[in-house]
Amino acid sequence: MKNLPAGKINADILNGLISNYTHSGDRVVLGPAIGEDATVIDMGTRYLIAKTDPVTAVTQETGYYAVNVNANDIASMGGTPLWFLAAILAPENTSGDDLERVFSQISAACRALGISYCGGHTEVTSSVTNMVVNGLMLGEVKKSGLKSTAAARPGDDLILTKWAAIEATSILARRECKKLLEHFPDMLVSRARDYLYNPGISVVEDARTIAHHRDVHALHDPTEGGIATGIFEMAQASRVGVEVYYDRIPISPETMSLCMFYGIDPLGTFASGSLLIAAAPSISSRVIADLTCNNIKATVIGRLLGEEQGLTLIRKGRQIPLPVYHQDELFRVLP
Repeated sequence: MKNLPAGKINADILNGLISNYTHSGDRVVLGPAIGEDATVIDMGTRYLIAKTDPVTAVTQETGYYAVNVNANDIASMGGTPLWFLAAILAPENTSGDDLERVFSQISAACRALGISYCGGHTEVTSSVTNMVVNGLMLGEVKKSGLKSTAAARPGDDLILTKWAAIEATSILARRECKKLLEHFPDMLVSRARDYLYNPGISVVEDARTIAHHRDVHALHDPTEGGIATGIFEMAQASRVGVEVYYDRIPISPETMSLCMFYGIDPLGTFASGSLLIAAAPSISSRVIADLTCNNIKATVIGRLLGEEQGLTLIRKGRQIPLPVYHQDELFRVLP
């Protein structure tokens, strides 16, 4: 088998690994699968939702990222994130102040979301060159409230909250700040840096606002590989086709400016902060109204089809295959 590129593993390869080597007990309601955000375990009257995800692409606010990206996946299953553990791998020459900064970030992010920071592991190792935080988030959901990525249905509207590439915009502005200031106004770079917090990379409130609707069939938290890959994952998990309308996908001026400068597709890069929602057309306007009342922008960007109709992106009146980014676009331009 040839060497793999940086980024997400090709879905066919990963599916083979999952099929061949993972196994579930009687109480595992939802095990590992392409596109699913977390594992679900039957705890009697409720489900326990478990998720682990590392933060590797950022060097600042690592603890904040680790809490939020893991909490997002619990919320995207319709659940409430409650307990967080972190395995922190620090490179050699890390100072005590460096470690305290990460612990402080994790603590503050957990408190803001009502999560208990309750365990983990910390070590200094030559195996990493940047601080790596691998988070484990646990949460709960009523059995009637579980939302699976695999539950989208043909005919559903596809709704996106906020806009594309929020996380990538912040990463670029933070890691490439000096370079960007040579080409863009200070205000634009400052706004892009602040995307980490405004609109922010959390979708916990997005999911909490609309998960109670029975006809909201599926939620998905697009991350690495961007909005396009997140849509692909939802479609593959649900065995549906999809028609996506490029011109309806919100892309902010800051995001478009930075993506054009680096020559990357805003649909193919880190997208934490946006939530994909598959909802019956009869409830779409209500879902959007509920989100809007909570100051969360939401837009219908496509519709789900029968699986045989494939995955299509409509751009300037032309139908093209929906792109899938197993390697996030940022990995092409950042060292």
